[in-house]
Amino acid sequence: MKERLFLGLLLLVFKTYAQTLYVLGTLQDGGAPHMNCEKECCALSKENDFVASLGVIDTKQTYFFDASPDFVAQSRYLHQFSENTTLGIFLTHAHMGHYTGLMHLGREAANTKEVSVYAMPRMADFLRTNGPWSQLVTLKNIVLHELLAEKTLTLSSRLRVTPLLVPHRDEFSETVGYWIQGARKSALYIPDIDKWSLWEKDIVSMIKKVDYALLDATFFEDGELPRPMREVPHPFVEESAALFESLDPVDREKIYFIHLNHSNPARDSNFQGRQELEAKGFHFAHFGMRLEL
Repeated sequence: MKERLFLGLLLLVFKTYAQTLYVLGTLQDGGAPHMNCEKECCALSKENDFVASLGVIDTKQTYFFDASPDFVAQSRYLHQFSENTTLGIFLTHAHMGHYTGLMHLGREAANTKEVSVYAMPRMADFLRTNGPWSQLVTLKNIVLHELLAEKTLTLSSRLRVTPLLVPHRDEFSETVGYWIQGARKSALYIPDIDKWSLWEKDIVSMIKKVDYALLDATFFEDGELPRPMREVPHPFVEESAALFESLDPVDREKIYFIHLNHSNPARDSNFQGRQELEAKGFHFAHFGMRLEL
């Protein structure tokens, strides 16, 4: 009897204080297999191989970081861990892999009621003034909440989110990463950036401040695409690893590479380059990975 009471109290405490970040996808916007790709890399398709997105479950709230084209499957997966009905979505920018999942909130699909969508001013204006996204606003499927760079948004007594402007191809909106601060731990999420050297912040110092760093790993190395890669700039994984190699082992182990292009050979866990980095303490994020906050 006492043992059952203890276990019941333990479960109640866990439910009260559990706060978890879930990796809901790890791929670049186009996913895999990638349209018009007949190469071996696109034969490497796996179950639950979704476009990059995170989910955070707080006590009574569920949040997505980016609404990817795989939003339906990702939300179904996350729902099994939470009965929360309060939903919020944080958007990083207006490239196809990061906001187009919002289409599933419209009246042709879920017909949601006033789902909170958090976005920077240009991103919010893009949604308000361009169809079909503007219909989500006018029909009140979503409610837009404008963010300010570096200004922390307090979602609860145990969860805070800070948008951080990063340099990227900002054709339609700003681009941000997010610093997600939980009750005990924090995570840095930057799925897209042109180059670390172009950022006004020092990424190495940022990694030292957080417990987890989920960082842009779109391409492993130069020459990966049959076109000039300066057209779609990202830090190569090789570059990032060289930059981060000076970190103490405890800090290197905070790093989880995410947002891998279909062409990135590190999608294959048997790829030698990936294994060498993992031996140095670096991680590659995977679907369903859980990080306690």
